[in-house]
Amino acid sequence: MKALLSATCIATLLISGGVMAKTPDNVKLAIDVPYEPFVYRAPDGELEGFEIDLGNELCKRAQLKCSWVEQPWDGIIPGLLARKYDAILSSMAITPERERQVLFSIPYYNTPSIWITARDRDINIDDRDSLKGLSVGVQRGSIRDVYVTEMYGDVLDIRRYGSSQDVENDLKTGRLDLAFEDYPLAIESIDFRNDDSPFKQIGSEISTPKRIFGSGAAMAFRTRDKALAEKFNQAIRDVYSDGTFDTLMNKYFDYDLSIHSELAK
Repeated sequence: MKALLSATCIATLLISGGVMAKTPDNVKLAIDVPYEPFVYRAPDGELEGFEIDLGNELCKRAQLKCSWVEQPWDGIIPGLLARKYDAILSSMAITPERERQVLFSIPYYNTPSIWITARDRDINIDDRDSLKGLSVGVQRGSIRDVYVTEMYGDVLDIRRYGSSQDVENDLKTGRLDLAFEDYPLAIESIDFRNDDSPFKQIGSEISTPKRIFGSGAAMAFRTRDKALAEKFNQAIRDVYSDGTFDTLMNKYFDYDLSIHSELAK
C-alpha cells in the first residue's frame, strides 16, 4: 500500500508540473506554414526554409530526435499546452503576455514590422485623422494584431486573417488599403523595395514598444520543460558561436536579423 501511494504521489506531481518533466525521445516542434522564407513547402511536399534548417541544426546540436508538426498560428500556444507537441519554433516573439503562458528560450533572431500600401496611394501613417476609415490587414493573434489594435483601433478598419499570405492576397487585389507585416515576410512576398514596384513601405520600421514586440523571436515550451529549454538554449549559443547561424541566415536573407549583441549580454 505504501509503495502504491508513493507511485500515485509521484504521478500526481508529474502531471501537475511539480517536478521537471523528462525530455521526450522524439521532440515534436510546431510551426505555422507557410511563412516564407522561414518555412514553406517544396514541390516534393517537404518542409523547407530558414527555421526548418535552423531547427534541424539545433536538434542535432542538442542530440535530440525531432519531427515537425504543422499548426495554424491562432492555435499554436493552446496546442502546446494541450501537449500536441513539445515546443514551438515558429518566429514567436517574446512578449510579457506570452511569458505568462509559456517558457521561452533565449531569442534567436529579431526583425521589425512595417506598413505596406500601393505605390500610387498617398497615406501618411503619422496623420491619424487622415487614416479614418482606411482598412489594414494583420495576421490574427500576432504581435502586429496587438499593436494595430492598441495604437490604431480607433481610426483604422482592422481586418484579421488566419495567415499573412491571406493579408498579402487582399492587399494585392486592392481589398486592403494597408498591410502591417513582418519585415522579412514582406520582403519575400511583396515587391515594395524598387521604385517601379506596385507597392511601397510607408513610415519607419517599428519594433517598439517592447511590451508588444518583445526582445526577439524564441522557441516556446511548457513552463515545466526547463531541461528541454536549456538544451535548446545551449544549441542556440553554439550555432551563433561557430558561425553556423550566419551561414544559414545568409542562405535565405540579404539583410541581418542576427542578435549577436543580445547573446553577448
